[in-house]
Amino acid sequence: MINGFLTRAARPLGAAATVVALTLAAGGALAQAKEQFIPANVYWVGPYAPAGSGMAAGWIDYMTLINERDGGINGVKLVWEKCETEYNNARGVECYERTKTKGPTGAAMIHSFSTGITYSLIDKVTADKIPMVTIGYGRTDASDGRIFPYVFPLVTNYWSQNTAKIKYIGQKEGGMDKLKGKKIVNVYHDSAYGKETIPILDAQAKKYGFTVSHIAVPHPGNEQQAQWLQVRQIKPDWVILRGYGVMNPVALKAAAKVGFPREKIVGVWWSGAEEDVVPAGDAAKGFIAAGFNVAGTNYPIVQELTKRFYTKGKGEMDDKTRIGSIYYNRGVVHGIITVEAIRKAQEKYGKKPLTGEQVRWGLENLNINDARLKELGATNFMQALKVSCTDHEGGGAVKFMQWDGKKWNIITDWIASDQSIVRPMIEESAARYAKEKGVTPRDCSKEG
Repeated sequence: MINGFLTRAARPLGAAATVVALTLAAGGALAQAKEQFIPANVYWVGPYAPAGSGMAAGWIDYMTLINERDGGINGVKLVWEKCETEYNNARGVECYERTKTKGPTGAAMIHSFSTGITYSLIDKVTADKIPMVTIGYGRTDASDGRIFPYVFPLVTNYWSQNTAKIKYIGQKEGGMDKLKGKKIVNVYHDSAYGKETIPILDAQAKKYGFTVSHIAVPHPGNEQQAQWLQVRQIKPDWVILRGYGVMNPVALKAAAKVGFPREKIVGVWWSGAEEDVVPAGDAAKGFIAAGFNVAGTNYPIVQELTKRFYTKGKGEMDDKTRIGSIYYNRGVVHGIITVEAIRKAQEKYGKKPLTGEQVRWGLENLNINDARLKELGATNFMQALKVSCTDHEGGGAVKFMQWDGKKWNIITDWIASDQSIVRPMIEESAARYAKEKGVTPRDCSKEG
């Protein structure tokens, strides 16, 4: 039981306990010639378990659906192995090393599910030629595929999201010009993840004339009285909440105590799930958060997963009330992208198990347009996505939603990021990385 949310993965895993092999081949036997291995390195325990367990469940349910309904991807079954990372960098690296060579062709791709683990693995995945997919997290400048050929911060990255946040705040203030003289406080998780958006917020403050104050909250965020007293002293017009896990409900309760209105708090997508607001009770009502996916069960893909698994007592999630939640649906997004990238790679390399290098090509040539989203039962569930050699983000837009005390309500359409700010900063940062590491940028005109 985690913050009132029971998960299948919360069951005891045993002493060695970090790895549980799961295969869905007929009779449970390995059929190596027709299997594609994907590590499931996630966190089911610890302060961030509600997010990890929810995403893992949606992701694994989707891959299970592909195996059971379609017989795999063009006859190639998906197999995976769970490894508990605890949202810990060292454990994340350990899980990666343990699972990267599994299966007939090694890991097809790796989802690190952590910005810190992402930073720890960039050099390793590049050397091993295994693509790392970091959907909505990770190192933002890895969006420049010329410098980071094996890292894919797909759908939207942190800097893009922050430009959309400032656009949203500008809209609420009556125009971007009205941001001049406003005060914004950035309450952030004191980690690589939390610090990731400080440069973009500083750049936006300079451009639009608002002031920004950055207030760190130490991991895991159980105590924030001092930080919110600072907020009260600053008297900002808006607060950006860049939290994760238990930090989020604690922040909302602390904001209520100092009298800061929740409708003036805009959260990152890792602050905008049911697990972030339900434990805060009435203190969360009115809170606004960004999202690159939406909550709800009224999408054909979620309905199909529910009917196939949860009406039959199957599926990865023990608590059926979490089906259709933000984190469960986000896991389904991970599943869609995982499967579509492998399917795309098969178009070039054949309907067989593929290497990480081959799947990397599939990711880099991924094009999930509106027509394909409709076929997948995911219209309005996620944004369309088109990736290229230079652009490993592929999307960039976010929606904003508001918690009414019982559910999330979408309050905007997709708000595009401001690439006039984001892309130059990405290229500048990526160029510094290339210089430090001695990386020669790829010539994308020669990539096919």
